[in-house]
Amino acid sequence: MVSRGQYLERPALIPVGPVVLEGLWHRGRKAPPVLVLPPPPEAGSMDHVVCAELAWAAARAGRPVLRFNYRGVGASQGSRGDAGSRVEDGAGALRLLRENTGAVDVAVAAVGGSAEAALALARQHPGIVALVLVSPPAGVLGAAVGCPLLCILGEDEPGRAGLVASAAEGGGRVEVVAGADARFQRNLPEVGRLALRWLEGAGKHAES
Repeated sequence: MVSRGQYLERPALIPVGPVVLEGLWHRGRKAPPVLVLPPPPEAGSMDHVVCAELAWAAARAGRPVLRFNYRGVGASQGSRGDAGSRVEDGAGALRLLRENTGAVDVAVAAVGGSAEAALALARQHPGIVALVLVSPPAGVLGAAVGCPLLCILGEDEPGRAGLVASAAEGGGRVEVVAGADARFQRNLPEVGRLALRWLEGAGKHAES
């Protein structure tokens, strides 16, 4: 039984080659569904507060959403991999989300250092219609992405000016959360609000 103000995520098993990843997903009817990439294993898991906030916001807005753990994290099988394996894990999760929803167009949100994997997925999968990167590391932006891009930063993040400039070079939009650093211990709900407002535009395109 789900009480008012709560939402129910269901366990998901994500096969990726010889391993199975642990995930959580929530049903919804609005397009596009949202795939949330957690930070790299050394920085957290799908239980990271920003991942949880993105999933909560997407579900509250009626969107299907899937978050997961990379291999070797939590209950996901295998040993912790490198940047290449994170792209492979993300592709497996993307495939499952499409199978569960029947959708071709999908939005991807990535936390921290997983921005690189999200950008790689966008280059490899034309059906990714929007990207949201929360606190991406310096140096991963700067080239055209090929789909609408939103970069969300904390006001007190180190190197914020450089990230703003590189996102603009890639044709992306930047939103800055006042009073927050990269951990978003303050004003965390603003991350979800900004991401969902951005996805409304992608949703109108996906539903047309």
